[in-house]
Amino acid sequence: MLNRLLPISIDPHSALFFKIFSLVILLSVIASVMMEQYVLLGIPAFLLLVFITVVDFRKTFFILLACIPLSTEIVLPNGFGTDLPTEPLIVGLMLVFILYFFRHGTRISKAFITHPITLLLMLHLSWTLVTAIASEDQFVSIKFFLAKIWYVATFYFLAAVILKKVEDIKSLFWWIVIPLFATISIIMVRHAGKGFSFEEVHYILGPFYRNHVAYASIMSLFFPFIWFARKWYKPWSAKWLFVVGGIVYLFIAIQLSFTRAATVSIFLAAGTWMIIHFRLIKLALIAAALIAAFFINDLSTDNKYLLFAPDFEKTVTHTQYDNLIEATYKMEDISTMERVYRWIAGFYMYAENPWMGFGPGNFYNFYKSYTVSSFKTYVSDNPEQSGIHSYYLMVLVEQGTIGFIFYMMLVFYFLIKGEQIYHQTKDPRKRDIVLMAILCMVIIDALLLINDMIETDKVGPFFFICMAILVNMDLLNKSELKSDELRSDE
Repeated sequence: MLNRLLPISIDPHSALFFKIFSLVILLSVIASVMMEQYVLLGIPAFLLLVFITVVDFRKTFFILLACIPLSTEIVLPNGFGTDLPTEPLIVGLMLVFILYFFRHGTRISKAFITHPITLLLMLHLSWTLVTAIASEDQFVSIKFFLAKIWYVATFYFLAAVILKKVEDIKSLFWWIVIPLFATISIIMVRHAGKGFSFEEVHYILGPFYRNHVAYASIMSLFFPFIWFARKWYKPWSAKWLFVVGGIVYLFIAIQLSFTRAATVSIFLAAGTWMIIHFRLIKLALIAAALIAAFFINDLSTDNKYLLFAPDFEKTVTHTQYDNLIEATYKMEDISTMERVYRWIAGFYMYAENPWMGFGPGNFYNFYKSYTVSSFKTYVSDNPEQSGIHSYYLMVLVEQGTIGFIFYMMLVFYFLIKGEQIYHQTKDPRKRDIVLMAILCMVIIDALLLINDMIETDKVGPFFFICMAILVNMDLLNKSELKSDELRSDE
């Protein structure tokens, strides 16, 4: 009947697939109702996703990107946890990359594999494995290492296969911005119902974000993407209006997340833009390293840090954002002082095992016996089992001096090489993409000063994607330069 009404033809193989898939849906619905296991309704979606992946894994990769703002954290028995639906997709795409590598490994250029950023990343990853094997708790450290593997495989190596052209970056932008703005809008409506209260911001984020830091972090690191996306479209076109309006909307949402680090990181990225323009990134990194070294040395000399021990009764949770800012510089904000409490424990842990560390993921398991009681706060019992709240210090404590050096080499080289690539790129569109990746990484680096979030699905994917984009742009520049030289020889 359908063929009589509409001038269409259906391929026999497609018709068979449609019938089988319809039967699977019907059986899943019946089974879920009879067994009262409604998770069975997900079987057709899973099979469809597998089919899409087999046909074109690029689509599955972009579906994964869309799921990042929408994912929710699930706590499982025996101390396990996962992020759904992102983590299963990440693992699945890691397996896809492994199959792709064995079948089409020659399509991954030797230049990409031997690029200094790739080599530094693999050095960092290799040392993570070494410290995981030598760990104080191998089970925890091996879990940490495996999670690192599938993030690197999916968001660095597979992303590098997919994100090669300007159009690919545009696709990345749109696949993320729509679901991200959907979650922001839901949260903003909820927050408006609470009068945009600072105190209530912690309770309106579910199921998308664990806390306001995760919420603010993904918005702030995505800010460079939407800022430069405005250049892709003709002024006053529908997409241009959406993007420009989105810049304002995103900035307002970041302010209403009441997360100090997110706001500061955006202004730091703006300053970095000027630093890169005037080729001052090496000088800026040297200055930052010297300031950090002086600060740490000064506080550790004669235990001077003890002078900053908080008043336990005054160090409390604040319900007004202006009070929080005032409490921060007075050392009376509970979140700030709880970080200091853990950082001090971290330095004592590092002093005990300076070369190999305690093993990846092991800070929580060992830190309490190294704490200094005068810095204790009302939340020091740590029922959430959260970490040290500084990724740099976490690497130092868990992977020792060598692991810290390898990680800082990766971070510093990315920024130094990024500045070089920016000035080598002739195409303004590609130059903006290079700058987009650099500034996104700068924001992540800033957030990691007081957070440890690379192994979370709201931040970690962008850390590795930015590296993949930068390497691809570098290789593209070299390819174009070689072509220009060949033409000039002719």
